[in-house]
Amino acid sequence: MEAAGCSYQFRIALLGDAAVGKTSLLRCYVAGARGAAEPDPEPTVGVEFYSRALQLPAGLRVKLQLWDTAGQERFRCGGKRVMSVTWWGTLSHRCQLKGLRCITRSFYRNMVGVLLVFDVTNRESFEHIQAWHQEVISTQGPDRVVFLLVGHKCDLSTRCVSTQEAEELAASLGMAFMETSAKSDCNVDLAFDTVTSAIQQALQQGDIKLEEDWAGVRLLHRSPNPRSSSRKQDSGPCQC
Repeated sequence: MEAAGCSYQFRIALLGDAAVGKTSLLRCYVAGARGAAEPDPEPTVGVEFYSRALQLPAGLRVKLQLWDTAGQERFRCGGKRVMSVTWWGTLSHRCQLKGLRCITRSFYRNMVGVLLVFDVTNRESFEHIQAWHQEVISTQGPDRVVFLLVGHKCDLSTRCVSTQEAEELAASLGMAFMETSAKSDCNVDLAFDTVTSAIQQALQQGDIKLEEDWAGVRLLHRSPNPRSSSRKQDSGPCQC
């Protein structure tokens, strides 16, 4: 996605256990509704990178850097995650860096938004959410990251995590909760738009500040482009 006309760049990561659907969520969001029909993707090895420009209601246009991470335990070493890196561009150009390495603390430090994703049919993935949250907080601190708890695969009837349970966990961690389904394109746009709007509001209120050595938020242009976006906005609760 081209950055032309964008005022800011926000870095946002999806964290959670393997097979909770992080890649499906990202591909659905980047591709639009047509991405919902794609077959299940192969497990992410390391980190994949996507981007998309978004027009906010206030007229501000931002570029989102969206990071998809592997959730497998084997990608951890010494308390840190082990990864290779794959960069995805607008035309699906990719250049893979060979080998695996321990993620440095700068990975979490340079994120301004995090979607903590669990599978509503996988109890264990829900129980690991607090550990994922703590992993970010221990590096970034609680005041410079906007979190959203995401219960994915809400279209399935075999759920083992109730909406009430998830809402209670989100409240205890000081974040909002939303249920999504990439398969039925339910609340996918809304989840990313919610995080992006919250980041923009925190930036406007001074709760999050631009810092020269921090890549979570970067200023691209000083004058926002007022052009409106034709992208469909999701609204309302999940109807899966």
